Amino acid sequence: MEPGRRNLITDVTGLRVGNAQDAALKSGCTVVTADAPFVASVHVMGGAPGTRETDLLAPDKTVTEVDALVLSGGSAFGLDACSGVVDGLRANGRGFPVGPVRVPIVPGAILFDLLNGGQKDWTQNPYAALGRAAFDAARAEFDLGTAGAGTGALTGMLKGGLGSASLRLDDGSMVGALVAANPLGSATTPGDRHFYAAPYEIGTEFGGFGPDSRSGLGLDLPSRKRDLVSQGGNTTIAIVATDARLSKSQCHRVAVAAHDGIARAIVPAHTPGDGDLVFALSTGAKPAGDAGLIGHAASLCLSRAIARAVFHATPAPGDLLPCWRDQNA
Repeated sequence: MEPGRRNLITDVTGLRVGNAQDAALKSGCTVVTADAPFVASVHVMGGAPGTRETDLLAPDKTVTEVDALVLSGGSAFGLDACSGVVDGLRANGRGFPVGPVRVPIVPGAILFDLLNGGQKDWTQNPYAALGRAAFDAARAEFDLGTAGAGTGALTGMLKGGLGSASLRLDDGSMVGALVAANPLGSATTPGDRHFYAAPYEIGTEFGGFGPDSRSGLGLDLPSRKRDLVSQGGNTTIAIVATDARLSKSQCHRVAVAAHDGIARAIVPAHTPGDGDLVFALSTGAKPAGDAGLIGHAASLCLSRAIARAVFHATPAPGDLLPCWRDQNA
């Protein structure tokens, strides 16, 4: 397996990603969409998720395909980003057909970034407009780090962000991951230089410093974020994708397996104060694939994407935590 040309989730055939953010708000959202609906499912392992329309992604539910997936900041307010995406899809004549009507299907998940130093004194919820802007901006190339849903993200010790990575399997199909990393835990070992995901790094995609032989087993868990914010303002939300044809139930198993990528890259992960969630999707552009291998590849991509989210974060006025690049210049 090796990364795709872009080393982004958009290496998966048919996918486009759009970001929108507000620097003063220190928040934003990210949309994954395609020219045609795609099969999707979801698995939640965090104790504090915030979601929209995820029940319909269960394998036994009627709707088998969705039109877009949304990752957003803003806690419960951020769920309104899905409404903006729905508006954009409706304007393009997209949606699940019900007689003469089409209803866009847009599941979403949010992270908590309301206490990150940004201006949150709005009089009208800004997230619907951000969602529409992100949908309109969707394309194959997109920014990582302090962008989209990762704009205001914080990890335990450093700024978080938006990350992505991909792998090409031997049969030619692609697997990719997209993540907004905002966990209670840390993506870096003590000292802020080495990433917990270092064993899975390909080349120097997040610095190339390798594993930290002194990292221990997570027996010491310092957290600047916990000291500044609280234990409740967290969440790592992700989308993993493949262009191999999978059923809805197979997508669910891929989402389950992909959570291993969070646990390998963040310490601690899946806590009661995190809303850790993974969507899995299949565009079906290529022949049916091995769901077990795809789930494994998705977990590797997700670990790498988390590290890349932190690696690419950039400083902004009013930041509460430093960036990895500030600490390792």
